[in-house]
Amino acid sequence: MKKVLAVARWEYIEKIRSKAFLIGLFVTPVLMIGMGILPSLFVNQEDKDIKVVGIVDESGQVVNSFAGQMETRYHLPSGQPNYSVRVLTAEGKSKDEAIAEGTSLAIHDEIEGFVVIGHGLSNDSLNVDYRSKSVGDFRLISRIEETVRSIVGDERVTKIGLDKKVAKELQVQLDVKAVKLTKTGEQQDSGFEKIFFSSFIFMMMMFFLIVTSGQLLVRSVIEEKSNRLVEVLVSSCSPTELMSGKILGLSGLGFTQMAFWGSIGVAVSLQTGKAMFSPGDALLLIVYFILGYLFYGALFIGIGSPLNTEQEAQQVNSYLIIVLILPMMLAVPAMQHPNALWIRIMTFVPVFTPTMMALRVPIQMPEVWEIALSIAIMIVSIYGAMVAAGRIFRIGILSTGKSPGLVKILQWIRTGN
Repeated sequence: MKKVLAVARWEYIEKIRSKAFLIGLFVTPVLMIGMGILPSLFVNQEDKDIKVVGIVDESGQVVNSFAGQMETRYHLPSGQPNYSVRVLTAEGKSKDEAIAEGTSLAIHDEIEGFVVIGHGLSNDSLNVDYRSKSVGDFRLISRIEETVRSIVGDERVTKIGLDKKVAKELQVQLDVKAVKLTKTGEQQDSGFEKIFFSSFIFMMMMFFLIVTSGQLLVRSVIEEKSNRLVEVLVSSCSPTELMSGKILGLSGLGFTQMAFWGSIGVAVSLQTGKAMFSPGDALLLIVYFILGYLFYGALFIGIGSPLNTEQEAQQVNSYLIIVLILPMMLAVPAMQHPNALWIRIMTFVPVFTPTMMALRVPIQMPEVWEIALSIAIMIVSIYGAMVAAGRIFRIGILSTGKSPGLVKILQWIRTGN
């Protein structure tokens, strides 16, 4: 154990002093905060110039109301109208000709786009198209939809003889607030955005820590093999002691990063009065983080020890990164259906367990037996991964030349030689 701790201390001190670690320690939380805040700032950014929107309305029943509402309802910060409506239909001009004119104007950037009204208000259904070079302006499309819906609603209110003021008073604006209930009956303020970002940020933190630490672990082994330092090390301690020390040292490095980032999160929570996780959820997620970190650490060192070059390491690491990214791609459906069968099955697959639990715990606490079983599976998997990694590491660190194939590695795991 003394030799294991000596190796762990050396690995920890060497890596924590590196510029790459110190830069990542401060840059990573900035990047994560930026990824969460900057997109919303850009989405909510107001327009600075008046946008010209065309309209093609062959019936003539919508155009006047549409132009009036678009120009009076929405304004720029300067107080000017946000939109100017250009009527493309005129007497003696067919609908096709108007559409062709609108298409030409939009292509040459003379208008932002144009709206095509398919039928008049007398029809039960109203087909509306918005045509533009860029259909990514969701705010404009939403406002067009809102305006046309308002016009149709006013028309139908008038048609049945109901006063418009009375109709507006009958409309109720609702703000539905999500409240999470626990099995003990406690209520916690919640909401999709809070759940999504808290879980996603935790997954991103786990992803960054595992990937960076895993790559450091593999790179350390490759460097020691290339400069023959590993032969000196194994003459002073056994391969198992060397591997255990490396994993322990880099685990301490990862936990240092986690503690630092966690302290930032706690400080932000105290400052804003809004906690991302409840204490129980946070404790459980920390457990899964530690288990996942140790499991992936064994995988990285087991896979990396037979490799001889950085290029081979990058190629192998990319496969593990794909496994880590997969749960992030399934984040939204997993949050919508946390108890779906496929979600539960993935929860008990060791490579997915930590990240899938990071999704399930904040939105709906799994059953006690699921938590116990998943933790037990992780512990057994860590033990198995450590044993397998130890057998690969014992032979792989001294192997040179061409990297062994999968069959040879499986033979090492099975027989230990």
